[in-house]
Amino acid sequence: MPELPEVETSRRGIEPYLVGHQIVHAVVRNSRLRWPVSEEIMALSDQVVLSVQRRAKYLLIELKTGWIIIHLGMSGSLRVLQHETEPAKHDHVDLVMDTGYVLRYTDPRRFGAWLWCADLAASNVLSHLGPEPLSDDFSAEYLMEKSRNKKSPIKPWLMDNKLVVGVGNIYASESLFVAGILPDRPANSLSSEEYQLLTKTIKAVLLRSIEQGGTTLRDFLQSDGKPGYFAQELQVYGRAGEPCRACGTLIESSKHAQRSTFFCRSCQR
Repeated sequence: MPELPEVETSRRGIEPYLVGHQIVHAVVRNSRLRWPVSEEIMALSDQVVLSVQRRAKYLLIELKTGWIIIHLGMSGSLRVLQHETEPAKHDHVDLVMDTGYVLRYTDPRRFGAWLWCADLAASNVLSHLGPEPLSDDFSAEYLMEKSRNKKSPIKPWLMDNKLVVGVGNIYASESLFVAGILPDRPANSLSSEEYQLLTKTIKAVLLRSIEQGGTTLRDFLQSDGKPGYFAQELQVYGRAGEPCRACGTLIESSKHAQRSTFFCRSCQR
C-alpha cells in the first residue's frame, strides 16, 4: 500500500501539471472503487485547479467549487500522460486538462477512492485524523502525553491514524530500528529521551524517503511512471533472516495487529 512518502511524491509530481490549469472534463471508465466515484467528479467541466495538497494519505485537489479527495488504496497510482495515450484495463479515471495532458488513475484492486467534498472541515474521511508527522504538532511531548496509559506495543500504536497520520508499516519498522527501540515495547515504557529520539527519527526517515521518491514495493510508481528508490536503503523491513547491516545479527520478523514487523534484537532494546 502506498504510504505517506509515496503519496507526497505523487502530490509533488502531479502539482505542476494541474495547478493553474483547467480540468476540461473527467472520464470515469469504472466508478466502482472502494466507494463509488462521486457524481460531482463525473460531472466536472471547465474547473481551474487552485492547489494540490495532501492530508495523511489523501490527495486533495482544490477547485473553486470544492475538493476532489483521492486515496490510492492498496494498488493505486497516478500518472501524467499525453491525452492521446490509450487507457489500459485498470485505468479507471482521467482528468483531462486543457494543456493536452491527462491525470490518469490506475488501480488493479479498485480499493482506492475518488470523492467530492464542498468543505474539507465537514469531510467524514478527514475529521478523525491525527497530526501530520512532519508538523510541529507531532513532538516528543505530544507522544509522551498520549502514551502514559497505553500498554499496547509501540509499533502498532504509532500506526494509529488517530494518533499520527502516515507512519505506516514500513516506516514504523524502519524508524524504530534507527531509534534502537524494540517494536513490542509497551508505549508507556518509553522515556522522554526515547520519545525525543523517536520523533526526530520518524521525521528524518520520512523526509529521506520523500527525497528519494518513496519506496518501491509491488505496484507503486511515481507520476512520471518511474519507481521510487528508498527500498534500496531499507534496514529491516522485508529482510527477515538476513544479517543486520549494523551488527550482523539476523533480522527477525513477528506479527503486530496482523502486520509483519521486522527488527534486530541486538540493535533494538
